[in-house]
Amino acid sequence: MKCLYLIVGVGVLALVSCKKIVTLKLNNVPAAIVIQGSVTNEAGPYYVAISQPVDFYADNSFPPVSGAAVTISNSEGQTDSLIEVSPGTYATTFIQGAPGDTYLLSVTAQGDHYAASSTMPATVNLDSVTFEENKGFGQTRISAVANFQDPAGMRNYYQFVEYLNNQQLTKDLFVFDDRLSDGRYIDYTLFNDTSYLQPGDEVRVDMYCIDSAVYNYFYQLLQSGGAGSFNTSASPANPTSNISNGAYGYFSAHTVSSQSEYVP
Repeated sequence: MKCLYLIVGVGVLALVSCKKIVTLKLNNVPAAIVIQGSVTNEAGPYYVAISQPVDFYADNSFPPVSGAAVTISNSEGQTDSLIEVSPGTYATTFIQGAPGDTYLLSVTAQGDHYAASSTMPATVNLDSVTFEENKGFGQTRISAVANFQDPAGMRNYYQFVEYLNNQQLTKDLFVFDDRLSDGRYIDYTLFNDTSYLQPGDEVRVDMYCIDSAVYNYFYQLLQSGGAGSFNTSASPANPTSNISNGAYGYFSAHTVSSQSEYVP
């Protein structure tokens, strides 16, 4: 079982109408573009954020890219032209995500064209959120546990997003690969290095079923040392994007299953 948790300390998670956008500092980047977008099985609209990258040691400022032409097409032959709802943020108008469909992202910005595709996996339901205590260094730490049945006979990749009292925990992001746990019942603990749960807190966990390219993006980010407390490299590598033409970022079609619980 390959369990990874990614501490995003060099960037921020920005919320756009409750959709997750991961913003990262990148290592000594040339003039390029950062594209981050998603389609889910929940009701739209869905969002694509486009910005200019910044060097790893630059200030935490990401200039938005306005005036881009952005479309998302599905395997049913529908094409949705996104509208710019705020500088650098583009929203769908009618397309609806569904498991099994493949989605194609097309972006034309600053005279260049970028494309990506992602196939939405089958839905896996998050059964419940429970809690466990871990003691060490004179402290008792409470962690949320995501409980779910992994489907047998197929490769599955998961991402978890945690909310504490209706606020997304922006420093911690978790990914999981069932390579060694196929078909098992999974109890996946979300160990937080930056936020601590207390009795009475309300915790919500969103579980995404993501495709292999998106999983590999976050896995490579972790392995590169380019994230948070794992950032021990003076020149961390940038993760491989599933977007063409040298763009940074990712495009993800994924399902969402959520559960909430109070810390006892």
